[in-house]
Amino acid sequence: MNNFEYLRAASFDEAISQVTADKGTKVVAGGTNILDLLKYFLTSADTLADINHTGNHQDIKETESGGLRLGALATNAETAYHPLVESRYPLLSRSILAGASAQIRNMATNGGNLLQRTRCYYFYDVSSPCNKREPGTGCSAIPGYNRIMAILGTSEHCIAVYPSDMSVGLAALDAVVNVSGPQGVRSIPFSDFHRLPGDTPHLDNNLQHGELITSIDLPQKGFSDNYSYLKLRDRNSYAFALVSVATGLELDGDVIKDARIALGGVAHKPWRNLEAEQYLIGKPAIRESFATCADIILRGAVPYKYNSFKIELAKRAIVRNCMMALDPSSQLPGAQPSV
Repeated sequence: MNNFEYLRAASFDEAISQVTADKGTKVVAGGTNILDLLKYFLTSADTLADINHTGNHQDIKETESGGLRLGALATNAETAYHPLVESRYPLLSRSILAGASAQIRNMATNGGNLLQRTRCYYFYDVSSPCNKREPGTGCSAIPGYNRIMAILGTSEHCIAVYPSDMSVGLAALDAVVNVSGPQGVRSIPFSDFHRLPGDTPHLDNNLQHGELITSIDLPQKGFSDNYSYLKLRDRNSYAFALVSVATGLELDGDVIKDARIALGGVAHKPWRNLEAEQYLIGKPAIRESFATCADIILRGAVPYKYNSFKIELAKRAIVRNCMMALDPSSQLPGAQPSV
Protein backbone atom coordinates (compact mmCIF):
# COMPACT_ATOMS: atom_id res chain seq x y z
CA MET A 1 0.00 0.00 0.00
CA ASN A 2 1.19 3.54 -0.82
CA ASN A 3 0.87 5.70 2.28
CA PHE A 4 1.28 9.43 1.75
CA GLU A 5 0.57 12.78 3.32
CA TYR A 6 -1.83 15.21 1.66
CA LEU A 7 -0.97 18.89 1.19
CA ARG A 8 -3.54 21.34 -0.14
CA ALA A 9 -1.27 23.92 -1.76
CA ALA A 10 -2.46 27.51 -1.53
CA SER A 11 -0.39 28.56 -4.55
CA PHE A 12 1.87 27.20 -7.25
CA ASP A 13 4.79 28.78 -5.40
CA GLU A 14 3.96 26.74 -2.28
CA ALA A 15 3.78 23.55 -4.35
CA ILE A 16 7.07 24.36 -6.08
CA SER A 17 8.76 25.00 -2.72
CA GLN A 18 7.43 21.72 -1.34
CA VAL A 19 8.54 19.68 -4.36
CA THR A 20 11.94 21.38 -4.42
CA ALA A 21 12.57 20.75 -0.74
CA ASP A 22 11.28 17.16 -0.69
CA LYS A 23 11.91 14.80 -3.60
CA GLY A 24 9.25 12.53 -2.14
CA THR A 25 6.55 15.08 -2.96
CA LYS A 26 4.47 14.66 -6.12
CA VAL A 27 1.94 17.13 -7.51
CA VAL A 28 -1.65 16.13 -8.20
CA ALA A 29 -4.24 18.04 -10.24
CA GLY A 30 -6.78 15.91 -12.12
CA GLY A 31 -4.98 12.78 -10.93
CA THR A 32 -6.01 10.69 -13.94
CA ASN A 33 -2.48 9.33 -14.46
CA ILE A 34 -0.56 9.73 -11.22
CA LEU A 35 -3.18 7.84 -9.21
CA ASP A 36 -2.86 4.91 -11.62
CA LEU A 37 0.93 5.06 -11.26
CA LEU A 38 0.58 4.97 -7.48
CA LYS A 39 -1.92 2.09 -7.55
CA TYR A 40 0.34 -0.01 -9.76
CA PHE A 41 3.42 0.84 -7.65
CA LEU A 42 5.08 2.52 -10.63
CA THR A 43 5.81 5.59 -8.57
CA SER A 44 5.65 6.51 -4.91
CA ALA A 45 5.01 9.67 -2.96
CA ASP A 46 5.60 10.72 0.63
CA THR A 47 3.34 13.73 0.01
CA LEU A 48 0.79 14.62 -2.66
CA ALA A 49 0.59 18.39 -3.16
CA ASP A 50 -2.87 19.24 -4.50
CA ILE A 51 -2.74 22.33 -6.75
CA ASN A 52 -6.43 22.48 -7.65
CA HIS A 53 -7.21 25.18 -5.09
CA THR A 54 -4.55 27.70 -6.04
CA GLY A 55 -7.10 30.00 -7.69
CA ASN A 56 -5.17 30.58 -10.92
CA HIS A 57 -3.86 28.88 -14.05
CA GLN A 58 -7.39 27.79 -15.01
CA ASP A 59 -8.23 30.51 -17.53
CA ILE A 60 -8.28 30.29 -21.32
CA LYS A 61 -7.68 33.73 -22.77
CA GLU A 62 -6.26 35.60 -25.72
CA THR A 63 -2.67 36.82 -25.58
CA GLU A 64 -1.32 40.21 -26.63
CA SER A 65 0.30 38.60 -29.68
CA GLY A 66 -3.08 37.40 -30.94
CA GLY A 67 -2.71 33.80 -29.83
CA LEU A 68 -4.41 31.90 -27.03
CA ARG A 69 -3.17 30.94 -23.57
CA LEU A 70 -4.47 27.69 -22.07
CA GLY A 71 -4.22 27.53 -18.30
CA ALA A 72 -2.48 24.41 -17.02
CA LEU A 73 -5.38 23.66 -14.66
CA ALA A 74 -8.12 24.07 -17.27
CA THR A 75 -9.57 20.65 -17.94
CA ASN A 76 -9.33 18.91 -21.27
CA ALA A 77 -13.12 19.15 -21.64
CA GLU A 78 -13.16 22.89 -20.88
CA THR A 79 -10.41 23.39 -23.45
CA ALA A 80 -11.90 21.25 -26.23
CA TYR A 81 -15.31 22.94 -25.96
CA HIS A 82 -14.10 26.49 -25.40
CA PRO A 83 -15.54 28.74 -28.14
CA LEU A 84 -12.14 30.24 -29.02
CA VAL A 85 -10.53 26.81 -29.28
CA GLU A 86 -13.37 25.41 -31.36
CA SER A 87 -13.41 28.36 -33.75
CA ARG A 88 -9.71 29.23 -34.03
CA TYR A 89 -7.95 25.95 -33.20
CA PRO A 90 -10.37 23.17 -34.17
CA LEU A 91 -7.42 20.83 -34.76
CA LEU A 92 -6.65 20.98 -31.05
CA SER A 93 -10.28 20.49 -30.10
CA ARG A 94 -10.51 17.38 -32.30
CA SER A 95 -7.28 15.92 -30.94
CA ILE A 96 -8.43 16.35 -27.33
CA LEU A 97 -11.82 14.77 -28.02
CA ALA A 98 -10.13 11.77 -29.63
CA GLY A 99 -8.46 10.94 -26.31
CA ALA A 100 -9.63 9.05 -23.22
CA SER A 101 -13.32 9.19 -22.26
CA ALA A 102 -15.71 12.02 -21.45
CA GLN A 103 -15.38 11.33 -17.73
CA ILE A 104 -11.58 11.47 -17.84
CA ARG A 105 -11.57 14.62 -20.00
CA ASN A 106 -13.76 16.25 -17.36
CA MET A 107 -11.04 15.62 -14.76
CA ALA A 108 -7.76 15.67 -16.69
CA THR A 109 -5.92 18.99 -16.82
CA ASN A 110 -3.94 20.47 -19.69
CA GLY A 111 -0.70 20.42 -17.75
CA GLY A 112 -1.21 16.87 -16.60
CA ASN A 113 -2.04 15.70 -20.10
CA LEU A 114 1.44 16.70 -21.27
CA LEU A 115 3.05 14.81 -18.39
CA GLN A 116 1.28 11.46 -18.72
CA ARG A 117 3.52 8.43 -18.97
CA THR A 118 3.68 5.64 -21.52
CA ARG A 119 1.17 2.79 -21.56
CA CYS A 120 3.82 0.25 -22.58
CA TYR A 121 2.81 -3.19 -21.29
CA TYR A 122 6.21 -3.80 -19.76
CA PHE A 123 6.37 -0.43 -18.02
CA TYR A 124 3.15 -1.37 -16.20
CA ASP A 125 4.37 -4.88 -15.38
CA VAL A 126 6.64 -4.48 -12.35
CA SER A 127 7.89 -8.05 -12.81
CA SER A 128 9.41 -7.16 -16.21
CA PRO A 129 12.72 -5.36 -16.74
CA CYS A 130 12.10 -1.79 -17.94
CA ASN A 131 14.68 0.95 -18.44
CA LYS A 132 11.97 3.57 -18.19
CA ARG A 133 10.86 2.32 -14.79
CA GLU A 134 14.28 1.17 -13.53
CA PRO A 135 17.20 2.48 -15.62
CA GLY A 136 19.78 -0.14 -16.48
CA THR A 137 17.51 -3.18 -16.17
CA GLY A 138 16.83 -3.57 -19.91
CA CYS A 139 13.93 -3.13 -22.33
CA SER A 140 11.55 -6.09 -22.37
CA ALA A 141 9.63 -4.67 -25.33
CA ILE A 142 12.46 -5.02 -27.84
CA PRO A 143 12.54 -8.84 -27.75
CA GLY A 144 8.96 -9.08 -26.50
CA TYR A 145 5.48 -8.36 -27.83
CA ASN A 146 6.06 -4.95 -29.38
CA ARG A 147 2.94 -4.41 -31.50
CA ILE A 148 2.10 -0.99 -30.03
CA MET A 149 5.67 0.23 -29.76
CA ALA A 150 7.63 2.96 -31.56
CA ILE A 151 9.08 2.85 -35.06
CA LEU A 152 10.70 6.31 -35.07
CA GLY A 153 13.29 7.85 -32.76
CA THR A 154 13.89 4.64 -30.82
CA SER A 155 17.05 3.57 -29.04
CA GLU A 156 18.53 0.31 -27.84
CA HIS A 157 17.26 1.25 -24.39
CA CYS A 158 13.56 1.93 -25.07
CA ILE A 159 10.91 1.67 -27.79
CA ALA A 160 7.93 2.93 -25.77
CA VAL A 161 5.48 5.42 -27.30
CA TYR A 162 4.04 8.59 -25.82
CA PRO A 163 0.23 8.33 -25.45
CA SER A 164 -1.26 11.86 -25.52
CA ASP A 165 -3.61 12.87 -28.35
CA MET A 166 -3.77 16.49 -27.20
CA SER A 167 0.00 16.77 -27.51
CA VAL A 168 -0.07 15.68 -31.14
CA GLY A 169 -2.39 18.59 -31.91
CA LEU A 170 -0.22 20.98 -29.89
CA ALA A 171 2.89 19.80 -31.74
CA ALA A 172 1.27 20.54 -35.09
CA LEU A 173 0.28 24.01 -33.90
CA ASP A 174 3.80 24.89 -32.67
CA ALA A 175 2.62 25.55 -29.13
CA VAL A 176 4.85 26.83 -26.33
CA VAL A 177 4.85 25.45 -22.77
CA ASN A 178 5.27 27.99 -19.97
CA VAL A 179 6.74 26.71 -16.70
CA SER A 180 7.65 28.05 -13.29
CA GLY A 181 10.20 26.64 -10.89
CA PRO A 182 12.77 27.41 -8.23
CA GLN A 183 14.94 29.19 -10.82
CA GLY A 184 12.08 31.35 -12.11
CA VAL A 185 9.89 31.18 -15.21
CA ARG A 186 10.74 30.04 -18.72
CA SER A 187 9.05 29.08 -21.97
CA ILE A 188 9.80 25.83 -23.83
CA PRO A 189 8.94 25.34 -27.53
CA PHE A 190 6.68 22.31 -27.76
CA SER A 191 9.15 20.50 -30.03
CA ASP A 192 11.70 20.68 -27.18
CA PHE A 193 9.40 19.75 -24.31
CA HIS A 194 9.28 15.96 -24.70
CA ARG A 195 12.37 13.81 -25.13
CA LEU A 196 13.41 10.87 -27.28
CA PRO A 197 14.61 7.92 -25.18
CA GLY A 198 18.30 7.92 -26.09
CA ASP A 199 20.20 6.53 -23.11
CA THR A 200 17.87 8.23 -20.58
CA PRO A 201 14.46 6.66 -21.31
CA HIS A 202 13.31 7.30 -17.73
CA LEU A 203 13.16 11.03 -18.57
CA ASP A 204 9.98 11.85 -20.52
CA ASN A 205 10.43 15.61 -20.80
CA ASN A 206 12.81 18.49 -20.16
CA LEU A 207 11.23 19.87 -17.00
CA GLN A 208 13.75 20.52 -14.25
CA HIS A 209 13.17 19.32 -10.70
CA GLY A 210 10.55 21.48 -9.02
CA GLU A 211 9.19 23.02 -12.23
CA LEU A 212 5.45 23.07 -12.88
CA ILE A 213 3.59 23.83 -16.09
CA THR A 214 1.61 27.05 -15.70
CA SER A 215 0.12 27.48 -19.19
CA ILE A 216 0.36 26.56 -22.86
CA ASP A 217 0.50 29.26 -25.55
CA LEU A 218 -0.96 28.79 -29.01
CA PRO A 219 0.30 31.03 -31.83
CA GLN A 220 -2.03 33.20 -33.88
CA LYS A 221 -2.15 30.76 -36.78
CA GLY A 222 -4.61 27.98 -36.02
CA PHE A 223 -5.24 26.38 -39.46
CA SER A 224 -8.98 26.74 -38.87
CA ASP A 225 -9.91 26.37 -42.54
CA ASN A 226 -8.05 23.19 -43.44
CA TYR A 227 -7.33 20.71 -40.66
CA SER A 228 -7.94 17.13 -39.61
CA TYR A 229 -7.13 14.75 -36.78
CA LEU A 230 -7.17 11.03 -37.47
CA LYS A 231 -6.70 8.38 -34.80
CA LEU A 232 -6.33 4.73 -35.77
CA ARG A 233 -6.77 2.30 -32.90
CA ASP A 234 -8.00 -1.18 -32.06
CA ARG A 235 -11.42 0.04 -30.96
CA ASN A 236 -13.32 3.28 -31.39
CA SER A 237 -13.38 4.46 -27.80
CA TYR A 238 -11.00 4.69 -24.87
CA ALA A 239 -8.04 3.19 -26.70
CA PHE A 240 -4.60 4.60 -27.37
CA ALA A 241 -3.48 5.24 -30.93
CA LEU A 242 -1.63 2.74 -33.05
CA VAL A 243 -1.06 5.73 -35.33
CA SER A 244 -2.55 9.21 -35.12
CA VAL A 245 -2.05 12.20 -37.40
CA ALA A 246 -2.70 15.91 -36.87
CA THR A 247 -2.68 17.95 -40.07
CA GLY A 248 -3.00 21.69 -40.59
CA LEU A 249 -2.79 23.19 -44.08
CA GLU A 250 -2.79 26.73 -45.41
CA LEU A 251 -3.85 26.87 -49.05
CA ASP A 252 -3.71 29.38 -51.86
CA GLY A 253 -6.27 27.93 -54.21
CA ASP A 254 -5.00 24.40 -54.86
CA VAL A 255 -1.42 25.18 -53.82
CA ILE A 256 -0.04 24.52 -50.33
CA LYS A 257 1.37 27.64 -48.62
CA ASP A 258 2.09 26.07 -45.24
CA ALA A 259 1.77 22.59 -43.76
CA ARG A 260 2.00 21.00 -40.34
CA ILE A 261 1.89 17.25 -39.83
CA ALA A 262 2.42 15.61 -36.44
CA LEU A 263 2.19 11.91 -35.66
CA GLY A 264 1.27 10.08 -32.48
CA GLY A 265 1.64 6.42 -31.56
CA VAL A 266 4.92 6.05 -33.42
CA ALA A 267 7.58 7.58 -31.14
CA HIS A 268 8.54 8.55 -27.60
CA LYS A 269 7.23 12.08 -28.34
CA PRO A 270 4.87 13.65 -30.90
CA TRP A 271 6.71 13.25 -34.20
CA ARG A 272 7.23 15.99 -36.79
CA ASN A 273 9.50 16.04 -39.82
CA LEU A 274 10.26 19.60 -40.92
CA GLU A 275 11.80 18.42 -44.19
CA ALA A 276 8.53 16.74 -45.15
CA GLU A 277 6.50 19.84 -44.26
CA GLN A 278 8.87 22.04 -46.27
CA TYR A 279 8.52 19.68 -49.24
CA LEU A 280 4.78 20.35 -49.38
CA ILE A 281 5.12 24.14 -49.66
CA GLY A 282 4.39 25.20 -53.22
CA LYS A 283 3.10 21.74 -54.17
CA PRO A 284 -0.43 21.04 -55.40
CA ALA A 285 -2.75 19.78 -52.67
CA ILE A 286 -3.22 16.34 -54.20
CA ARG A 287 -2.78 12.75 -53.11
CA GLU A 288 0.56 12.36 -54.89
CA SER A 289 2.11 15.28 -52.97
CA PHE A 290 0.92 13.88 -49.66
CA ALA A 291 2.18 10.38 -50.52
CA THR A 292 5.69 11.71 -51.17
CA CYS A 293 5.50 13.68 -47.93
CA ALA A 294 4.52 10.49 -46.08
CA ASP A 295 7.51 8.66 -47.53
CA ILE A 296 9.81 11.40 -46.24
CA ILE A 297 8.27 11.30 -42.76
CA LEU A 298 8.65 7.52 -42.46
CA ARG A 299 12.16 7.47 -43.89
CA GLY A 300 14.39 5.83 -41.32
CA ALA A 301 11.56 4.08 -39.48
CA VAL A 302 12.77 0.93 -37.71
CA PRO A 303 10.18 -1.85 -37.34
CA TYR A 304 10.26 -4.58 -34.73
CA LYS A 305 8.88 -8.11 -34.93
CA TYR A 306 5.22 -7.29 -34.31
CA ASN A 307 4.87 -3.65 -35.38
CA SER A 308 6.21 -3.52 -38.94
CA PHE A 309 2.63 -2.89 -40.10
CA LYS A 310 2.84 0.57 -38.54
CA ILE A 311 5.06 1.92 -41.32
CA GLU A 312 2.51 1.36 -44.07
CA LEU A 313 -0.35 2.24 -41.71
CA ALA A 314 1.30 5.58 -40.91
CA LYS A 315 1.89 6.40 -44.58
CA ARG A 316 -1.72 5.69 -45.47
CA ALA A 317 -2.96 7.61 -42.43
CA ILE A 318 -0.94 10.68 -43.44
CA VAL A 319 -2.33 10.68 -46.97
CA ARG A 320 -5.88 10.08 -45.78
CA ASN A 321 -5.68 12.77 -43.12
CA CYS A 322 -4.21 15.36 -45.49
CA MET A 323 -7.00 14.69 -47.95
CA MET A 324 -9.53 15.05 -45.15
CA ALA A 325 -7.95 18.38 -44.18
CA LEU A 326 -8.86 19.74 -47.60
CA ASP A 327 -12.51 19.39 -46.57
CA PRO A 328 -12.95 19.45 -42.78
CA SER A 329 -16.67 18.72 -43.19
CA SER A 330 -15.59 15.22 -44.23
CA GLN A 331 -14.85 14.58 -40.54
CA LEU A 332 -18.44 15.06 -39.42
CA PRO A 333 -20.28 11.96 -38.14
CA GLY A 334 -21.70 9.96 -41.01
CA ALA A 335 -19.61 11.67 -43.67
CA GLN A 336 -18.05 9.43 -46.29
CA PRO A 337 -15.03 11.31 -47.66
CA SER A 338 -13.56 10.22 -50.94
CA VAL A 339 -10.05 9.50 -49.67
